[in-house]
Amino acid sequence: MSYQEKLKDLRIRGGYTQEDIAKVLQTTQQYYGKYENGVRPLPIMHLVTLCKFYHVSSDWLLGLCEKQ
Repeated sequence: MSYQEKLKDLRIRGGYTQEDIAKVLQTTQQYYGKYENGVRPLPIMHLVTLCKFYHVSSDWLLGLCEKQ
C-alpha cells in the first residue's frame, strides 16, 4: 500500500474529510487532495504533522517497515 493510500485509509477510518485534514495542515482541501491522489509529493513538514496527528511512524507511513 502506498503512502497516499495509507493517508486516505487513515483519514476515512478516523472519520475525517479532506477539508478536516487540510485544516490540520493549514492548507486547502484541493492541495491536500493532491497529496492523497499522488499528484504532489507530501512535504516533510506535513509528513511529520500527519504522523503526529494519526499517531503512526513515518517509517510505517512511507512503507519502510510493517509496524505502525
